[in-house]
Amino acid sequence: MQQIINHFTDDDLYKFSMCCAVIDNYPRAEVKYTFVDRNNTVYPPGFADLVKEQIKMLENVVITDEEIAFMKSKCYYMPSWFFTYLKGFRYRSEWTTVEQDAEGHLHISFEGNWSDTILLEVKVLAIVSELYYIVTKQNQDFDYDDYYRRTYEKGERLLNAGCIFSDFGTRRRASFKAEDTIVRAFRDCQSSRSDWKGRFVGTSNVYLAMKYGLTPVGTMAHEFVCAIGGMFGPQMANHIAMNAWRHTFNGALGTYLYDSFGWDIFSLNFSEDFANLFKGLRVDSGDNRKELQKICDKYKSLNIDSRTKQVIFSNALTTDDAIEIQQYASKVCQPSFGIGTHFTNDFPHTAPMNTVIKLTAVKITESWPFYNDTCKISEDDGKHTGKPEVIKRFMEEIHFKENE
Repeated sequence: MQQIINHFTDDDLYKFSMCCAVIDNYPRAEVKYTFVDRNNTVYPPGFADLVKEQIKMLENVVITDEEIAFMKSKCYYMPSWFFTYLKGFRYRSEWTTVEQDAEGHLHISFEGNWSDTILLEVKVLAIVSELYYIVTKQNQDFDYDDYYRRTYEKGERLLNAGCIFSDFGTRRRASFKAEDTIVRAFRDCQSSRSDWKGRFVGTSNVYLAMKYGLTPVGTMAHEFVCAIGGMFGPQMANHIAMNAWRHTFNGALGTYLYDSFGWDIFSLNFSEDFANLFKGLRVDSGDNRKELQKICDKYKSLNIDSRTKQVIFSNALTTDDAIEIQQYASKVCQPSFGIGTHFTNDFPHTAPMNTVIKLTAVKITESWPFYNDTCKISEDDGKHTGKPEVIKRFMEEIHFKENE
């Protein structure tokens, strides 16, 4: 079987930024992650063994001097010690457990030091997705010339509509070649004219940003806040997370992902200090229009003009979604869009994967037991992630019922 992940920075930027913040703030924390397939996919026999083989291959993937030089030039906010850490980083397959049950469902878990295992998530999701299409032979129908053309047309529509957008699609891409194709198409589309109303600002994939001379984009994921919630409780998790982020990046990477435990508890933690510190917020669940209204109302309550703030929309967006949001959001904020699966897994007659890997348990030091699981509480019904009893307990702790 061909090796799927061949470059250390074939990964999302936010995994590296979070890794840096974890080492800086919680260097001894240990965690557990769990794979969730929301489609309950039945995988072909032997699929788990192929995933194990691919994860074993990651042990030979190390960062190159070229990749380090690129990150130093583009990721100015990362301290120099972090690149020394990355140069010495080696994946270890024993961090992972991969099994397939009698019905063919896939079970994957990670356990280990947070700063190590944090760099597995996106790579393993990309492995599972691309491997599935290889094993089921759906990849034989992928027409990359047509994919480039259709992506270029998406770019024209978005740029004409004034959308500022980026690629967020590594984790559930149909293949590395698919993401490579769309990044190249958007770069070419952007450079074809100088008078576009919108802008393609880059990709979350650090390697492809390097390959095409773009800016890697991204800040954080839910796991940063969820882990802190597991260590210290959900009531103040956002407050602690924002302070930790400020400690590491001093105001850079200033877009905060607020919905790990829902809007209401975040809003209580989002003081005028933090509202001024962070350049904006990212909407990753819930109804986009309703979430935007909450954001604008919060800024107004703090005497901040929401039109000076960036709001990034990233909740399972399509080209049509982004254009629609742009029309109303541009009146009240500075909207931009991170679009994933719709860009990197949009082949005809092929259904995208609907998989995630979520952090589910954490302890602040290796000498402690795993005494407190954690979870993610989404603004979307039915998309909470974690054990039902943990979700219920966290809901009770933040004083909201699950159906509210």
